[in-house]
Amino acid sequence: MKASSLFPSRTIAIYMAKLFLVRTFAILGVLVLILQSLDLLTESGKVLAYHGNGDAQIWHYIGLRIPQILSTFLPYSVLLGAIITLTTLNQNSEVIALKASGLSAHQILAPLIVASFGVAILSFGFNDRIVVRATATLDQWQKVNYGPLPIDRGDRSNVWVRDGDDLIQVGQIKGRGNAAILGDVTLFDREGGSLERIIKAPHGKREGDGWRVWPATRFDIAADKAVAVGSIVIGHGVRPDQFSLASVDADGLSFADLHSAIDDLNAAGRPTASLEGTLWHKLSGPLSAMLMPLLGAVAAFGIARSGKLFVRAVIGMGLGFLYFVADNFALAMGNLGAYPPFLAAWGAFLLFLMIGETVLIRTEE
Repeated sequence: MKASSLFPSRTIAIYMAKLFLVRTFAILGVLVLILQSLDLLTESGKVLAYHGNGDAQIWHYIGLRIPQILSTFLPYSVLLGAIITLTTLNQNSEVIALKASGLSAHQILAPLIVASFGVAILSFGFNDRIVVRATATLDQWQKVNYGPLPIDRGDRSNVWVRDGDDLIQVGQIKGRGNAAILGDVTLFDREGGSLERIIKAPHGKREGDGWRVWPATRFDIAADKAVAVGSIVIGHGVRPDQFSLASVDADGLSFADLHSAIDDLNAAGRPTASLEGTLWHKLSGPLSAMLMPLLGAVAAFGIARSGKLFVRAVIGMGLGFLYFVADNFALAMGNLGAYPPFLAAWGAFLLFLMIGETVLIRTEE
């Protein structure tokens, strides 16, 4: 093998990557089996509580829930797989043999990091194609208490749209595009930041570049008086797609669909910071698998017979689980608006990348 190359020899690199991947997916399989069994203990009763549900609905629930469990616990499995692999290599003095051949710590970890990058790509594709659909379907099923799923006809309710300084609230939207029909329309007419009048109408439809509402009633704030104004046009320049947006379920949308929804929300003048953080996290979440070999590397280096190998493994697990705590905390701060979207999604990743490199360099390089 060449100490100047990025990887050990091809044989050793494949050997280490295989050990790592086998242990990772074995741990993931055990976690899924245990966690799905525990989940069924609480949810099976709710599924069967709906009259007519039976074994078929239980298996349907399992089929929707397993993708969520796989997505959530894959990074944990990568962490534990990396620690077990590196601990085994250390115990068998294989790490010492690799170092004796002139390889650095980064070169020893390279096969695991490349393998974990492959896991990250697999995770992103799995999340984007399967998990989001399972999540959206399961959320809808739970809203009807595991009864028959309603047909989604595209109706939306309680939608707010900003039109310059004005705000428009629509109680219900049926249809899409220029054929959209509005119900329970309320226009909050503001001038200079102050509310001047409120216009309400039970019906509305597209007309020209605006929306004709009827029969409308206008309430003047200053005069404290309501006047019937019949049929009028409001919302000039407000597009139909701005009314078609309800609350966006980021977990139930793919990366491309969420990006499109954020663009529409921005055009409608609605806040999108928390959704942007979730969008970025759809990338940083799967890529966190690449951090796990680096955070668990503390278990690989150091003499196994010194008696501190177990302590090193615990430190590696501690660093990994601390990352997940910090990541969830950053996302929560992003949802509250305390962190900007990029920092909420990538802050923990970049922080623990530096921590892992620092620990590795100070203890080994």
